[in-house]
Amino acid sequence: MLEQRNPQLNRNGELIHLLSIDGLPREVLVQILDTAGTFLSVNDREVKKVPLLRGKSIFNLFFENSTRTRTTFEIAAKRLSADVINLDIARSSTAKGESLLDTIANLSAMHADMFIVRHGESGAPYLVARHCAPHVHVINAGDGRHAHPTQGLLDMYTIRHFKRDFTNLTVAIVGDIVHSRVARSDIHALTTLGVAEIRGVGPKTLVPGDLREMGVRVCHDMTEGIRGADVIIMLRLQNERMSGAMLPSAGEFFKSYGLTPEKLALAHPDAIVMHPGPINRGVEIHSDVADGKQSVILPQVTFGIAVRMAVMSNIAGISA
Repeated sequence: MLEQRNPQLNRNGELIHLLSIDGLPREVLVQILDTAGTFLSVNDREVKKVPLLRGKSIFNLFFENSTRTRTTFEIAAKRLSADVINLDIARSSTAKGESLLDTIANLSAMHADMFIVRHGESGAPYLVARHCAPHVHVINAGDGRHAHPTQGLLDMYTIRHFKRDFTNLTVAIVGDIVHSRVARSDIHALTTLGVAEIRGVGPKTLVPGDLREMGVRVCHDMTEGIRGADVIIMLRLQNERMSGAMLPSAGEFFKSYGLTPEKLALAHPDAIVMHPGPINRGVEIHSDVADGKQSVILPQVTFGIAVRMAVMSNIAGISA
């Protein structure tokens, strides 16, 4: 029986789509991180452009709102000299009943080279990748609860920037893990890159049942979860994805799982604090921590542009 090929890779093992970190080899992740490092200096130039994607048309297809992710993708594409088209989904033909695949077919006919897809349904970017023209590349900018691979990669870049090596680290992911596509992407990436220990910290209602099967140590006690941690990744409460009462209140959540200076003192003295954003001060993180010296939340945003430049440039010149 023939082994099914990863739809993200061509026959030479090169990245043609970025749909999920799950299943990608370590060398692909490292190549993206290394390439991102070369793009950081572009931010410091007077003219913040390189010509790598000149003449390419990149369509931002955001079926879900996300100002930060869409903006960083747009900035990244423009710094690569691509032509960027932001589709207004609320006013597009999809709002008039056109199917996702019909929309993709019509945009492909406009000579699109790349689709950046964010969608509320898990698997939507895979569907797009299967049905778009062979020369078109697809990047998943977040789908349902499934994956957010570029956020996972920028988180890995941030960790490597501040900690250099992954192999001896203890990383704690804290909060609403069950609804978080970022958490899943981070776990797959951390595992592939050889992190020593990954902890999933949160109440039983917000920690998925399959976390242990992914090699994650589950901690329902915040003290146990962050004690001695080198990296703490805080997640927001995704109330828009919750059905029913999964928590007593935001106040009770902050009391048990909010990251305060007192709780942060339990972590390794040089631990870094991360957050994919948007942050909810006083719900999952105290302002003194979010703005404190151990916080690397704003560098994450800066690194996100370089990482997305790296992803787009790496896959744009690769044929199916």
